[in-house]
Amino acid sequence: MDSIRLASWNLWWRHGELPAREPAILSTLRHLDADVIGLQEVCSREPDQPAWLRDELGVNVVASPDGADDQHTIVNMIASRWPIIESDWRWLDVGDMPKHRTVLWAQVDTPVGPWDVFTTHLSHGFDQSALRSRQLDEIAAWIDERRRANDSALLPPVLVGDLNAVPDSDEIRRLTGRSAPAVPGLVLSDCWEHVGTGDGATYSASNPYVTNSAWPERRLDYVMVSWPRRRPNGNPVATHRFGLDPVDDVIASDHWGVAVDLTVAPPPG
Repeated sequence: MDSIRLASWNLWWRHGELPAREPAILSTLRHLDADVIGLQEVCSREPDQPAWLRDELGVNVVASPDGADDQHTIVNMIASRWPIIESDWRWLDVGDMPKHRTVLWAQVDTPVGPWDVFTTHLSHGFDQSALRSRQLDEIAAWIDERRRANDSALLPPVLVGDLNAVPDSDEIRRLTGRSAPAVPGLVLSDCWEHVGTGDGATYSASNPYVTNSAWPERRLDYVMVSWPRRRPNGNPVATHRFGLDPVDDVIASDHWGVAVDLTVAPPPG
C-alpha cells in the first residue's frame, strides 16, 4: 500500500426525492472505493442511512447523534474499510441557536497504524464567517489534542467536511495558516489547492439541484491534512471530484464530493 484514498461528501439528507437518489449514492460510493470517507447531512432515521451504508458497502461506520425529533435527524458519519478503534463527537458553537452542529472523530486502525479522522458540517449563511471561525477553532483544538495523544502515528490527523466557506474566507485562511492559526504550530493543508485542477467547485450551477442559487460555483467541501507531519506520509498526490455523473439519469446529491489520495510510506522493515 503506497496511498490511502480519503474522501468527503454531503448526502443532502432527505431532500430531492431521496428514494430516487439512494441507488445513485450507493453506486457512486462503490465506484469511488474510498478507504475512509466522511459524510455529512446523513439521515439517521427513516431511513437509517449509517446502517444502510454499513450493510450495503460492508464498511465500519460511526455517526454523531441525531436530534430529539423527526426534523433533526441530520448527522455526520465516518465509514472505513478498516476497523475503527474508538470514536467520539462534540457539539460546536452555534451562537443563540439550539445545538445542532457537531464534529465527529474516529481513530481508524489502518495497516500502518492508528489514524485520527475528523468530519464536520459547519454553519451555513453568507454572513456567518465569524461563527464558522469559532467552530473551526474548536475543531483545531481537538485535532491538536489527538495529535499529541497519538504523536508516534505515521499518518497525520485529517479533517474532511462541508465547511460552508470558500477558500479565501477568513475562517479558511486561519485554518490553513494564511493568518494566525487557532493553535500555534498547527496548520491544515487544503489538498485541492495542492494537487487539484481548476476551481474545484463542489456547489455548482452544473448540478441540476442547484437551482436559482444566490451563490453557486463555490468550493465548500474539503479534504485537509494537518501539518507538521512525517513527510511524505499524508502528502496529497491526486484529487478529484465525484458524484458528477448521473446514475440512471439521477444525480446523487446537491454537492459534488471530493476524494484525495494521500501518500503512505511506512518505515523500512
